[in-house]
Amino acid sequence: MNVYLPGEKVILRDLTPDDVPVIWHWRFEAEDREHEKWNGPYGPVPFESLDDLTVRMEQGLFSETAEGKFRSQLVIEADGKLIGTVNAYWVDERTKWLEIGIVIFDSRYWSGGYGTEAFGLWMTYLFANLDIVRLGISTWSGNERMMRLAAKWGMIEEGRIRRARIVRGDYYDSIKMGILREEWDAREGA
Repeated sequence: MNVYLPGEKVILRDLTPDDVPVIWHWRFEAEDREHEKWNGPYGPVPFESLDDLTVRMEQGLFSETAEGKFRSQLVIEADGKLIGTVNAYWVDERTKWLEIGIVIFDSRYWSGGYGTEAFGLWMTYLFANLDIVRLGISTWSGNERMMRLAAKWGMIEEGRIRRARIVRGDYYDSIKMGILREEWDAREGA
């Protein structure tokens, strides 16, 4: 089963082998690497060869659940090109707690609604296809764009751990935001 989720501005789709060199380029070669300033782990990404990234991405594309496997990462495509990715990982599978993330590599696609649409498509896909109780994010207090994005989709701040993150040499709070399934269902009219 292939995942292909079209929106008005973006498409979320399965990663293909042809995508891995593009992702590698954005991580290690592109002039525009502004995304690294905002995306965890909040500092320079340790170099990884294209071969190593290919193997790691192929191994990590799926995450186990009691029902089987689900995609833990999809590509964000706009205007026929890969502009970013969305991902998900278990915080606690036993309590059905999943956290998600997004990165738009190409800063020309920032502030145009592309990330907002991609994040909403991702949340919709996960709630529709997994027996999860909650979706959440973890970020740092300086990443106001991520906090606004999560809030647009109904997430609320649930935790703030003061001065728990160091980003570019300065301390920031660690922020946890989330939404429960019943809140999502009410919001989406399910």
